[in-house]
Amino acid sequence: MKPNKPYIVGLTGGIACGKSHVSRELRALGVPVMDADAISHGLTAPGGAALPAIQEAFGEGVFEGETLNRKALGALVFSDDEKRRQLEGILHPLILQTMLQETAASSAPIVAWDVPLLFETGLDQQCDEVWCVYITLGEQLKRVMRRDHLSQQAAQARIDSQMSMEEKKNRATHRISTMGARADTRRHVRGLLRDLQRRLKL
Repeated sequence: MKPNKPYIVGLTGGIACGKSHVSRELRALGVPVMDADAISHGLTAPGGAALPAIQEAFGEGVFEGETLNRKALGALVFSDDEKRRQLEGILHPLILQTMLQETAASSAPIVAWDVPLLFETGLDQQCDEVWCVYITLGEQLKRVMRRDHLSQQAAQARIDSQMSMEEKKNRATHRISTMGARADTRRHVRGLLRDLQRRLKL
């Protein structure tokens, strides 16, 4: 039985926890993935819809000509909770609008919303179930430092800007560890999707 609208799986997890790997696996299995980070990147690219509001809120110091200096903006918002909330107030409504439009336009029975701040923004309320990708805090810190070339203090600040991993895991419908081999993660994702397809009678 095909549902009238796509069944939305919210995909979340902490920074550098391997969520992109799970997203790629879902895409390979035919599930469209609406990526909040990619949408945000588009909104803040040259000519992006979010740029005027960002310029008004944060000034010319986070721009190089008409191009957003992402590093300068990141340094600013990850060291100041009020400024981070201000940026989120600009981006999140635009991201939600785009994701809803993309979901409504999809003919797929299941879609995934890849949103790092799914719970923090309340977007989990739009989802039918939530999968949380997780690793240990120590491994997360190492991955953030290595991936983003950050000091331990800067990496910890980025981790601390998000809801704790334990709370995300507790609030999720299913939990996916990426501590093991990629093949193990792949099997887990495929198993979760098969189970969901059975439940939806697809």
